[in-house]
Amino acid sequence: MTLDQKRHYRHLKIRSLVIQGIRDFFTNSHYLEVETPIRCPSIIPEAQIDPVTSEGHYLQASPELCMKRLLSKGFDNIFQICKCFRKNERGLHHLPELTLLEWYAKDTTYLDLMTQCQGLIQFIAARLALENQITYQNKHIRLNRPWERLTVEQAFGRYADKPLHTALAENRFDDIISFQIEPRLGNITPCFLYDYPASLASLARLLPDNRAYAQRFELYIAGIELANGFTELTDPAEQQHRFKQENLIRMSHNKSPLPLPDKFLKDLHTMPDAAGIALGVDRLVMIFCDAPCIDDVIAFTPETL
Repeated sequence: MTLDQKRHYRHLKIRSLVIQGIRDFFTNSHYLEVETPIRCPSIIPEAQIDPVTSEGHYLQASPELCMKRLLSKGFDNIFQICKCFRKNERGLHHLPELTLLEWYAKDTTYLDLMTQCQGLIQFIAARLALENQITYQNKHIRLNRPWERLTVEQAFGRYADKPLHTALAENRFDDIISFQIEPRLGNITPCFLYDYPASLASLARLLPDNRAYAQRFELYIAGIELANGFTELTDPAEQQHRFKQENLIRMSHNKSPLPLPDKFLKDLHTMPDAAGIALGVDRLVMIFCDAPCIDDVIAFTPETL
């Protein structure tokens, strides 16, 4: 083997150990591993994600809809590791075909998910004998210190050149998050950025005492976003309205509207209170491998196929 081949082998071995660790963590916590279709007649209408089509169907960008439908049928604690697809996503931290971990639990909230995220990553780090510290690109992130929890509004006040309400009014939220805030998050301990504006959380329940914000968070390590979780919205009428709003935004950007997932909306009537989260496995492996590019931790890049 060449030096590059040896490095690639080491990264794929760590990837295998990380995925084994994920499965052990959830099965030890009495979660059921499930497998749902990746090709569906309808997916979540999202303004910012362009779907990949397949003979009149769509390749999933997330297994969220099917997993929530299982929740509605009595599957209380479930997880899945699966392939997902997002058109035109390519970069140092992006792949058009990615591996996601998703899990859902009845009678939990986004606050419970934060605690679970911390437990999961500490569990995997122990499996890899990392002694409660991740070193990524010369940043030393301590896992055994209190993990930071920072509201979106606090993050704008601390790191951005303008307050949150101004960024939203000027349609600059994404730019400011990407270039001014994200690089500052999770560089000493992992950071949970939480309580997103309601307009940026189409599937999340709103805060009971302030409906301008939603019970949504993202997890950051070394400035890289790893996970997106929230307390689930279970109101079918409100969810249908939000899907329609996402389609209106799509059309305002000259994108085609997506069909509404009617069977999901029907099952939402019987879905219990729950929380759910998607975590990028490729990015997590990248951090555990101290790899600067997501290409380094997958077997084949799209360009080599």
